[in-house]
Amino acid sequence: MSFWEYVASRHQQLLTDAYQHVSAVFQCMVIATALGVLIALVSYRSGWAGNLAITSTATILTIPSLALIGLLIPVVGLGVPPTVIALVLYGLLPIVRNAIVGLRGVDPALVDAAKGIGMSPAARLARVELPLAWPPILTGIRVSTQMLMGIAAIAAYASGPGLGNEIFRGIASLGSANALNQVLAGTVGIVILALLFDAAYVLLGRLTIPRGIRGREH
Repeated sequence: MSFWEYVASRHQQLLTDAYQHVSAVFQCMVIATALGVLIALVSYRSGWAGNLAITSTATILTIPSLALIGLLIPVVGLGVPPTVIALVLYGLLPIVRNAIVGLRGVDPALVDAAKGIGMSPAARLARVELPLAWPPILTGIRVSTQMLMGIAAIAAYASGPGLGNEIFRGIASLGSANALNQVLAGTVGIVILALLFDAAYVLLGRLTIPRGIRGREH
């Protein structure tokens, strides 16, 4: 059976796995973005706190994904919980680092001007600092998403959802007729989903970043 014949015969299962893969990555990215920006907001004004936040989240990335998921299984069990925890933890570094850099890069004169017209600290943060820091934050989100698309495949080791199940089934049955097709279908599916995610982020950037700021970014 050729690769395309395999895809045609298994398209329903592949679409289900792809949907679960996208859903897992998207939901974990929402959580990681909220946590990462919150960590940045708490730490960016202090040099040591910001460095600690970046170093701590960077340390997580030194743990092999298979090892981390394996360590989580005895604690939270199989399936979705270890997948979510691992993906959120791995997604933090680019977001935290870029958010801190972006917030620290806001022109102090603009913050002082906002303070001068009577804006509260919360209003300055919401209407001045975060909008100006959004381009690097979005870049961090894009990087995290690309990382998590691949790492999510490892979650199949813990019976997690997604296209990793196709890859692991193929690896487990190497030598059989469709083993290579299974691995290839899962891999190609993840690459396609990653490209679609990235295209969506490019569109989001065009819709949410003013043209003048985009020009300065380039």
